[in-house]
Amino acid sequence: MSDNAQPLAATVPQAPPAAAAPMADLPNPLPRPEGEHDALAQAWRRPSGWRVLTVVNNTSIGLLYIGTAFLFFLLAGVLALLMRTQLAAPDSHLIGHALYNQLFTMHGTVMMFLFAVPAVEAVAVLLLPNMLGARDLPFPRLSAYAYWAYAVGGLVFFCSIFFGLAPDGGWFMYPPLTGSQYSPAMNADLWLLGIGFIEISAIAGAIELAVGILRTRAPGMSLDKMPIFAWVMLVFCGMVIIAFPAVIVATALLELERAFDMPFFIAQRGGDPLLWQHLFWFFGHPEVYIIFLPAAGMVSMIVPAMAGVPLVGYRWVVMAVVGTAFLSFGLWVHHMFATGIPALSASFASAASMAVSVPTAIQVFAWIATIAAALRLRPLKTPMLFILGFFFIFVLGGLTGVMVAVIPFDLQAHDSYFIVAHLHYVLFGGMVFPLFAAFYFWTPLISRRALSERLGRWTFWLMFVGFNVAFFPMHFTGLAGMPRRVYTYAESQGWGLLNMVSTVGAYLIAAGVLVFIWDLARNFRPGGSHHAGNVWNAGTLEWLPNGDYGLRSIPRVSSREPLWDQPGLAREVAAGHHFLPHAPAGRRSTLVTSALDAQPDYVLPLPGPGWAPLLAALGTAGFFLLLTFKMHVLAGACGVLAVASLWRWLWDADTGPDYPPVDIGAGLRVPMVCAGASSHYGWAMSLLAVVCASIFGCLCFAYLFLWTTSPSAWPVPAELPGMAQPLLSAGLLLAAAALVACCGPWLRQSQQGRVRAGLIAGAVLLGLASAMELHGHWAHGLRPQASAYAAAVYSVAGLQAVFALLVATMAVFTVTRSWAGRLSDTRRACYHSTMVMWHYTVAQGLVGLGLVHAFPLLAG
Repeated sequence: MSDNAQPLAATVPQAPPAAAAPMADLPNPLPRPEGEHDALAQAWRRPSGWRVLTVVNNTSIGLLYIGTAFLFFLLAGVLALLMRTQLAAPDSHLIGHALYNQLFTMHGTVMMFLFAVPAVEAVAVLLLPNMLGARDLPFPRLSAYAYWAYAVGGLVFFCSIFFGLAPDGGWFMYPPLTGSQYSPAMNADLWLLGIGFIEISAIAGAIELAVGILRTRAPGMSLDKMPIFAWVMLVFCGMVIIAFPAVIVATALLELERAFDMPFFIAQRGGDPLLWQHLFWFFGHPEVYIIFLPAAGMVSMIVPAMAGVPLVGYRWVVMAVVGTAFLSFGLWVHHMFATGIPALSASFASAASMAVSVPTAIQVFAWIATIAAALRLRPLKTPMLFILGFFFIFVLGGLTGVMVAVIPFDLQAHDSYFIVAHLHYVLFGGMVFPLFAAFYFWTPLISRRALSERLGRWTFWLMFVGFNVAFFPMHFTGLAGMPRRVYTYAESQGWGLLNMVSTVGAYLIAAGVLVFIWDLARNFRPGGSHHAGNVWNAGTLEWLPNGDYGLRSIPRVSSREPLWDQPGLAREVAAGHHFLPHAPAGRRSTLVTSALDAQPDYVLPLPGPGWAPLLAALGTAGFFLLLTFKMHVLAGACGVLAVASLWRWLWDADTGPDYPPVDIGAGLRVPMVCAGASSHYGWAMSLLAVVCASIFGCLCFAYLFLWTTSPSAWPVPAELPGMAQPLLSAGLLLAAAALVACCGPWLRQSQQGRVRAGLIAGAVLLGLASAMELHGHWAHGLRPQASAYAAAVYSVAGLQAVFALLVATMAVFTVTRSWAGRLSDTRRACYHSTMVMWHYTVAQGLVGLGLVHAFPLLAG
């Protein structure tokens, strides 16, 4: 009976069968060719010595990712303890107000940007390939690049606090406080460039994960058979791709204002500080669910394994996840009730804030129903303790969330410690407790020993009791009138006892985390293919035997819990009886399947270890960070290093039609390459185009928002430049599009000279169109510092120029590959990628011209 046919609580699944016998007790009926396993292990061998820094496979990168994210969690926790120590008693002088401003800014920034999102991406990088039955993610070097960029950039950013350079405007960085007038030092610049750069890394990881989920699932794993964690991470990736560009645009606009006096947020010249809040919270409130949904996905994987039954209401949970994501994009005004926004806007946001609790409640009821459906009660293990603690804390946080969704109450509680309590009940309870449950649950997958149950219980109770002791009193502190972000308070306020209790609770949390670290030191022993194994008798593919290469062979699955429903699957996979049990041509590879029903499509060759991702990440991080310190020459050198490393990385990414079709097993032979939009890189470029469209959409929103709030800064139609120049620019854009459209047939006819000439001429036309647009405004007397209108116009034209330069670079790369004999109708990955970005740039340019030139005439 389907989940759609019965109410949630009525869908009671069958219990799984008993655990299969160990592999050693089962015969191997179909021996594989001699040496096949050795060749597979050799292709996937991890580098040693200094070359360990060149690893790209998901297991190594995932562990590095998790370790670095956990390090940032510890560092942010130390900052929190310093703040709580300062606030433990009234009139304390342990920490001055300047340092305290840096502490609370860095604490929030590190927790939100350097821990929460990277941590869930890290868990996904580690688990998803094995969970989906893949050998690795489709772009291993992109994962490595995203990790190193995040690690290097994040550590440099955190170290700024030791030199008095840490940002001090709050993790939300509201202007005008963070504008050059009130914050002239480079502290704010470090936040703006650093965080914008780190968000780019997060978007790169999201594109990698999305393509991996859609195209590298095990044969037979159709969308309705995917593990719920894969569904959640797919939704997570979509939210990151749409929401994160908003904060990139916001940070870019504020940096342009600080560096070049372009008045986006200066009210005296037509700007509006509320523009920042709209852009930031369009990212910021989906960010809460971007953090929560993956944690909820972990819960949806752990609860069935611990209960011994499949998840109740699978389809309901999937729809709830999608519904939560959809509603979360209507909540950003939830943070702006006290800013004087129109009552109608506030009412819609209030309604959406209450409505989002419905799909969240569906997930909670599904978990409860799954526990209730268990045929017998099992002893509570540490992962389940953290899950139950999550239930208690997150539900309380959800209740206070409904309270602050009520506008009159929010106006009273806004910017008080009540909001601090609500925020931590939702984020700490909704993300950190499930993450610790995941640590204890999945450690046997990668360690020779599971973590200690005894120490795990100490960790849980110290953290659970400490959390509630620390944050529950803050509800009362806030209702008693204590504002957020104050570094001290008078004894006469009467807040001393509650703050002392909260400080004691914070130290209890720290004690629990220290016990966990001790547990890790005693028991965590990465063992390659020798790990503790499926100690929970879970039913999903990540628990199959694996080595450095992931699975020995890729199975065909027929259910959501294949280890429960396909007896002997572990033995068969380990013996190489399923798909792709070898290393074709001695190379790393994985199987690409169709997006909907997961049928074998082609074999994807994967790159091995290399220095290019690390050097590209170092160059990119150095470029952004050195720009912050106005070291332009060194920044330029780092930029050259980044471009050269990326060039080297991409040069051999397209292996070409050098291999015959591959026998993957079961009598199937599939190609080892795929060209065009249906390939994995075609999907990745489509997702990148969505990111670019989101960036441009946010910039268009900024233009229109400033027009609505400060129409006096906009010129009357008679003062606008004529239409001759924009029409000519549009003609050049269309000519560039038409010219490169001819390159496709020329490439199929092997007319390489025409392809090269068409790409070069088209790039020149794109550059001319952008140059004419910028020159036209300048020649008309418009200067970007004059008003918000001028700043908005130049930002639109400037973004188009950046894309024109990007496309020109891609065209040069494609032409170079053509000269080197690496471009053909079947070896066309770089050509197709260039075409996607080319046509997007043309479309963006035409819309930008219409916005800047036609809209003021129509509106006027």
